[in-house]
Amino acid sequence: MNQIALPLDWPEDERDDEFILSDANAAVARHLEHWALWPVPVTILTGPRKSGRSLVGRLFARKTGGRLLDDAWRVDEETLFHAWNAAMETHRPLLIVADAPPPEWSVSLPDLASRLTATPRVAIQPPDDALMTALLERGLARRGLPVPPTLTAWLSARIERTYVGIIGAIGALDRAALSRQHRLTVPLARDALMQAGVIDAR
Repeated sequence: MNQIALPLDWPEDERDDEFILSDANAAVARHLEHWALWPVPVTILTGPRKSGRSLVGRLFARKTGGRLLDDAWRVDEETLFHAWNAAMETHRPLLIVADAPPPEWSVSLPDLASRLTATPRVAIQPPDDALMTALLERGLARRGLPVPPTLTAWLSARIERTYVGIIGAIGALDRAALSRQHRLTVPLARDALMQAGVIDAR
C-alpha cells in the first residue's frame, strides 16, 4: 500500500496531499495520468463521499494546469457547458467531480447533456480490505494513536465498509482514548464504537 507517487509525480508525504492507492482507485489514477490520450479533454470523476475525489481533482488541476469543477450537479449548467467547450478549444483538461454521472443528476440543457454523454467517466470504488486497513492506520496515527495489528483487523471486519464509516470510527476511537487516557485495545474499541452506534453488540 503506497501513498500516491507515480501518477503525475503526486507528492508522497505532504499531509494535505496524501492519497493512498489501492485497487479501489488505481484505475482512476491511471486514467488521470494519461489525460493526454483522452478522446476529449474532459472526464467525469465520481465516487463515494470522503473517498478523496475532491483531493484527486485538486491535485490533477494543479499538476496539469487543468480546471476542476467540483460538486458538478450544483454548478450552473451554462458554466458547465462553457467549461466543456473551453476545454475542447484550449486542450486544457477539465475534470468534473460528482456523486454520480448523468443521468443520475438531471441536466436540462440539451447541448450540455449530449456533451456529458460523450465524456469519459471513471469512478472511485468503495474501500477494499487493503485500503480499509491503510486508512484506519493512517487516520489513527494522525491522532497520535498507535494501532496494534490485531485491532486493525478487528475494526476492518466490523465497521461500515465506507469512507464515511472509517472516518466515524476513527473519531469515536480518538474521543474514547482521550477521555479514558488509555491506549487503544479491542475491548476499548468495542465499547467506544458500540456507544457511538458505529457497531452493534457483537
